[in-house]
Amino acid sequence: MTQSAAGANLAQLLATGGRSFSFELFPPKTDEGEQALWRTVRDLERLNPTFVSVTYGAGGSTRDRTVRITAEIAEQTSMIPVAHLTCVGASREELRGVIGEYAAAGIHTILALRGDPPGGPTAKWTPHEDGLQHADELVELIKALGNFTVGVAAFPEGHPSSPDLDTDARVLAAKQDAGAQFAVTQFFFRSRDYADLLERATAHGVTMPIIPGLMPVTNVAQIARFADLSGAAFPPELAARFELVKDDDDAVRKLGVEIAVEMSNELLAMGAPGLHFYTLNRSTSTVQVYEALGLGSR
Repeated sequence: MTQSAAGANLAQLLATGGRSFSFELFPPKTDEGEQALWRTVRDLERLNPTFVSVTYGAGGSTRDRTVRITAEIAEQTSMIPVAHLTCVGASREELRGVIGEYAAAGIHTILALRGDPPGGPTAKWTPHEDGLQHADELVELIKALGNFTVGVAAFPEGHPSSPDLDTDARVLAAKQDAGAQFAVTQFFFRSRDYADLLERATAHGVTMPIIPGLMPVTNVAQIARFADLSGAAFPPELAARFELVKDDDDAVRKLGVEIAVEMSNELLAMGAPGLHFYTLNRSTSTVQVYEALGLGSR
């Protein structure tokens, strides 16, 4: 099967009510990190995920590695790779070039993102002087350049730069209107936040599938970083559970898996069109969640 056909099958799977189970990876900065990434890739491949996505570093800093690794996943594994692309620091012509590189490598499924400024999610957004302002413009550009399946980001607790949640939902609707076929959420830790997102999105006419994103906690130090990464505070009721086991690394990882399984079951019971796991290029906890849900035998 060509990657173009695989991408079309992904869109069809979601459009017809099928469930997608996927993982996110990031391109490492060192050769040692890349070796570790490929060990994770092989661990995940045996689970037969619907797709794996590969992130695009801040300001396009990992462009070459992202394109190369995504292409290698397409060539060397049985998995469908979904390539990230952001507007940050890139002109329209540069974006066309990257899209062309993906197409030449046989990649036809792209996650179109505005992207975070170099200073982080809450920093002031300044577009390239010949670039794009918003993700919906990037969706339009990608769709105009070929037969791509395009996904976008959604934010259960609102994007850090959105003035309010209603505006955030309107932005998601604009991405759909531009041609997006599915959305993947930023990670979150309360199922009701996903339910609230669906309610807002539906009110604004969003009908495309919205896949919830999850990140199993693997160490207590992560918790302090979640607010910076997602723009939302880690729920105090969950923080209290981790506080009880903070001095036992194995217990922390076990609890992280337990909570991720709890949330996964709640989200699937709500009718979520699947699950997307942020792996941080480590497979152990994610695989444990996946297998605890009975997905490893799909």
